Amino acid sequence: MTAALALGDDALVLSHRLGEWAGHAPVLEEEVALANIALDLLGQARMLLSFVGDEDELAFLREERSFRNLQLVEQPNGDFAHTIARQLYFSVYQHLLHGQLAAGGGEFADLAAKTVKEVAYHRDHAEQWVLRLGDGTAESHERMQRGLDTLWRFTGELFQPVEGVDADWESLQNSWLSAITSVVERATLTLPSGPQAGAWTAGAGRQGLHTEPFGRMLAEMQHLHRSHPGASW
Repeated sequence: MTAALALGDDALVLSHRLGEWAGHAPVLEEEVALANIALDLLGQARMLLSFVGDEDELAFLREERSFRNLQLVEQPNGDFAHTIARQLYFSVYQHLLHGQLAAGGGEFADLAAKTVKEVAYHRDHAEQWVLRLGDGTAESHERMQRGLDTLWRFTGELFQPVEGVDADWESLQNSWLSAITSVVERATLTLPSGPQAGAWTAGAGRQGLHTEPFGRMLAEMQHLHRSHPGASW
């Protein structure tokens, strides 16, 4: 099932990336917040991947080209502002998408109705940090702007239609851009313009083509399972 695999892989991969912050977050409160968001996403991934097959095999035994996640979610954490920029772009998209799915009455309506509330928290968390960092010190402002600029080129793929996902993609894109613009402007930041705006191109993660960091992340994520095949705890 193309749709469940794509949405499940998004959640799985971003969950792992956020889990990498364990022991490295700037304050204890964020250690807990990022871990909770990662666990929410892992729960979503388990439900979605179970529609397709065995969730453990799908997570830990597939090769890189078999994953259908967006290239955005596989990008390395970078500094905290970079992670927050990634969270802003993805959580606003996911919140709007799950809202559409919950209201649409389709195959994913029940699941989306359950997850849309937790995704709303993910979005609020990201928005509040963008405001704090963007309208904070000169250093935090610069880092937040750099994160937004660096990840912008991966956002075009968000709005490529996914087979089996009954969404109004044009409306989703317009609502996303409006919401992102509002947060960024309130944070005294700017969205990329000029040559950078022209770099808003769609990636090919949905087709199994991933960026270089993904292979290293996948090797780490799958290492334990592959090292002890058939083991159980």
